[in-house]
Amino acid sequence: MTRTGPITDLPVLRELSESVYAHEKQILSSSDDENVESPLEKGSSVVEDYSDRESVQLISGEAVIRTGEDVSNILLDVRDDGDPALTFRSVVLGTVFAALGAAMCQIYLFKPIIVTVSTVFLLLLIYCLGTAWAACLPQVEWVEDTRFAWLAPVVKFINPGEFRLKEHVVATLVASTAAYGSTAVMNFAVQRLYYDTNVHALTAVLATFSTACFGYGLVGLLRPLTVYPSEMVYWTNLPTVSIFQTLHFDTKGNHKRVRLFWTAFAGMFAYEVFPSYIFPLLNGFSIVCLATQHVPKSAQNIITNFFGGAGSNEGLGFLSLGFDWQYITSTSMSYPIVQQANSWFGIFICYIAIMGIYYSNVWNSLAFPMLSTSLFAANGTIYPQAAVFGSTSTLNQTALNEIGLPALTGSNAWTNLTANLAIGGLITHCVAFWGPSAVRSFKQARGGTQPDRHWQAMQKYKEAPWYWYAALLLLSFLAGLIVVLKGETTLPWWAYITALVFGAVITPFSTLLFARMGNGVATVQLMKMVAGAINPGKPVANLYFSMWSHDVVSTSISLAGDLKMGQYLKIPPRVMFLSQVWGTILGAIVNYAVMVSIVDAQRDVLLDPIGTNVWSGQYAQSINSAAVTWSLAKELYGPSGPYFIVPMGLLIGIGPTLLQWYIGKQWPKIGPVNVDDIMFPIIYSYASYLSSGTNSPKLMAILVGVVSQVWLRRYHPGWYKKYNYILGGALDGGAQVMIFVLSFAVFGASGGARPFPAWAGNPARGNVDYCNGNRALG
Repeated sequence: MTRTGPITDLPVLRELSESVYAHEKQILSSSDDENVESPLEKGSSVVEDYSDRESVQLISGEAVIRTGEDVSNILLDVRDDGDPALTFRSVVLGTVFAALGAAMCQIYLFKPIIVTVSTVFLLLLIYCLGTAWAACLPQVEWVEDTRFAWLAPVVKFINPGEFRLKEHVVATLVASTAAYGSTAVMNFAVQRLYYDTNVHALTAVLATFSTACFGYGLVGLLRPLTVYPSEMVYWTNLPTVSIFQTLHFDTKGNHKRVRLFWTAFAGMFAYEVFPSYIFPLLNGFSIVCLATQHVPKSAQNIITNFFGGAGSNEGLGFLSLGFDWQYITSTSMSYPIVQQANSWFGIFICYIAIMGIYYSNVWNSLAFPMLSTSLFAANGTIYPQAAVFGSTSTLNQTALNEIGLPALTGSNAWTNLTANLAIGGLITHCVAFWGPSAVRSFKQARGGTQPDRHWQAMQKYKEAPWYWYAALLLLSFLAGLIVVLKGETTLPWWAYITALVFGAVITPFSTLLFARMGNGVATVQLMKMVAGAINPGKPVANLYFSMWSHDVVSTSISLAGDLKMGQYLKIPPRVMFLSQVWGTILGAIVNYAVMVSIVDAQRDVLLDPIGTNVWSGQYAQSINSAAVTWSLAKELYGPSGPYFIVPMGLLIGIGPTLLQWYIGKQWPKIGPVNVDDIMFPIIYSYASYLSSGTNSPKLMAILVGVVSQVWLRRYHPGWYKKYNYILGGALDGGAQVMIFVLSFAVFGASGGARPFPAWAGNPARGNVDYCNGNRALG
């Protein structure tokens, strides 16, 4: 039965909106003042006057976007034209670009900085091809009143006319779902790199489908909590939603936004070739490094560790300026200021903690590189794990006694500790601060009283029933069980079930944080702790246990964000369900194929603990390191082990949040700070943010966040509302299109690399930011 919300009479509303648009166009055409704005440019064709809203902060009559309610009521239009969503065109375009998106995703998982494939990049390409499809393929008008009139239904099926919003969104969501990276595929990469095991393609596809669709099934059941309410924003989706509405709603009235978008996109596309290929010094411009070319080597090493950061695992990048947008990204233009303020404090702690741990020789840190996710022997060489675990991927105790225990770098051990601190803080924060809101959301969904206006506008569509998601849970469970029983996982069936249970329990907490703040916490350490306890001596089993627990959490977050986007853009829920399942299947196939290509072509670089400024095995190394060390959990993390503090972090992380909750009850606001704005899970997560990869762009990302979320949002809310997300999405799209071209053309994604000739901006030896004694300046 179709439920009805407060908006039921679509013909009347459409007639009213058309009259508003006609009047608006008349004003625009009769005025030479470019500052005349449409109601749509103000974020909604309905809400313009905010003076009666007590919760809205106004600057010169413009509302400042601060909360999820502001996003829902002010920033995003509730308009729904009722255009078709699931068409032959949307399915074909989604399928084609799903392959492209999945390929790009896998490429970035082997980069020095892991960047998710921008949905903006995909939607732009789909938009161009979709509009060309509508214009160039035969149209119904061409055959009407001719002897070929009988072909009209076929022509309309192939080309339904104008390429409109919902077709565009569906095609993009199919592609973006496929473009979401899966830990499952990286597990297969680890097996190829470290265990000489080539997992069969069918096993890989079933495992990837299992983790992704189990997460999607959970998301469907948790929609009242994680999707429906206004507070569940998924901030990094806002550039995408804003671009969709700009491209399809009243494009004549939005001509300035459209012009800004394409100008910024083209400019970034042309510029990105310089920091990425021709002039990599732009990726890490450090005045300190350039000024200290002739200091003693011991001083150079310290300077590199602290100020260097253009290369993978080079240093912390303090005060280094990175001008490569592929690593800066628009996330700092999207995250709320509360999230960013907590992250800045965490990064400040990170500088102190990692330098302090390394130079005070905690965990014997001076014997190893300062930044690395690899495993080492006590003498500083790469740990010979093949000799310890052999071809069976099971611990050989005799070999372990001879070779000794593996060791982590100090920065890697610190990362594991902060991850557990964050998990403890996350669960406590969700229960203490957000528990009442969660209960209220479920009650509102059950009673049909959810106040979010976008949710209300969706009530005219048939909901995807809960048993669809339950059936998907069952299918994904059976697919995973087949992999466990028939594949190369070494994981017992009962451990597989335990992994799924843990993932299901953690998913609501992590999704809540991501929906409200824009980022989650790394739950993988908790999963590996449990895996090491129940599967000692089996690193591959540990890999798969964390896959079916942690990956369920991460895919749930991604798919929940897509469901929210569907709510913002009025995509029928049943179409959303089919689109995301189809995208998941496509992604499983393509991700595996691209992973095999890159691992085979770049094997030596991926096994190198340092890597290059183009390719890095840091992600695969960290997955393997965690699997090996947690398979030796008793020896390494037990009470007598060197890293006992790491599992204790789970309990330690609870204390500060409980104290914060108690203080907040007594004094909700201390000076200018709201106590509940302090987010210990975010602080803990960012306290190890610089522990691997390329760190030189971090300062620039912070500066972009200050300009966007402090200056523009607070003091120029009108410009921010109209252009901030459009600009961020355009810059992401331009950079990622160029990176895709360069990856296959010159970076060696499909074979041999073609490096740019050496010059001052691309030194032939040493680090590209001239740290650690390049001596290239004379």
